[in-house]
Amino acid sequence: MNENHTFNPICRALIIGASGGIGSALPKAINTAYGITDIVKISRSDDGLDITNEDSIKDIFKNLDGEFELIFVTTGALEINGVGPEKTILQMTPENLRAHFEINTLGPALLIKHLHKLLPKNRRGILTVLTARVGSIGDNNLGGWISYRTSKAAVHQIIRTSALEIKNKYKESICIALHPGTVKTSLTQKYVGKHPSVSPDQSAKNILNVINSLSQEDTGNFFDWAGNKVEW
Repeated sequence: MNENHTFNPICRALIIGASGGIGSALPKAINTAYGITDIVKISRSDDGLDITNEDSIKDIFKNLDGEFELIFVTTGALEINGVGPEKTILQMTPENLRAHFEINTLGPALLIKHLHKLLPKNRRGILTVLTARVGSIGDNNLGGWISYRTSKAAVHQIIRTSALEIKNKYKESICIALHPGTVKTSLTQKYVGKHPSVSPDQSAKNILNVINSLSQEDTGNFFDWAGNKVEW
């Protein structure tokens, strides 16, 4: 990631999870950066998308046609059914672990399965899946949050594996995991504490800065909001 690469031209963008904090900030940032208005936004609240149900995904995606140079998956959950991150494995329950895998692992896996077919076949395209640094096994020095961490670590394997296949089918396309930093959204508001955080608008700008700097060699890797590679 040593140089800026030109998306010329970027014609279309697709955002899954567009009603969330980061997802709702991306359209403005994309329009400002690239001057495009053909931005398709899909979410559960607006479109009834259930990312854990493949029939739901197929039903909504069947209306999508053409190719997208930019595709973002911004879905995810930290607190599910009123249950927050565990402080110890003693608080882990089968129900909560399954719920995290449904939303944070299975959901993105199904989305990647269907979304990668919308990437350009003969020009540059980027599929960006927002994840979390706490899903890094090598970077885990604090413990806790076992269900969330584990579901994110699992989706990293899915992204890595899928990227290798996508690279063979779509020679100029890139698929990455991206940690957007701590963003002030409803997802994180209870857990920000003293950690540095940014607004969704700033986060969206940071994300575009990262993907503008990607090269083909970066596909299948995990980056943070500043463009630094994160260990798995």
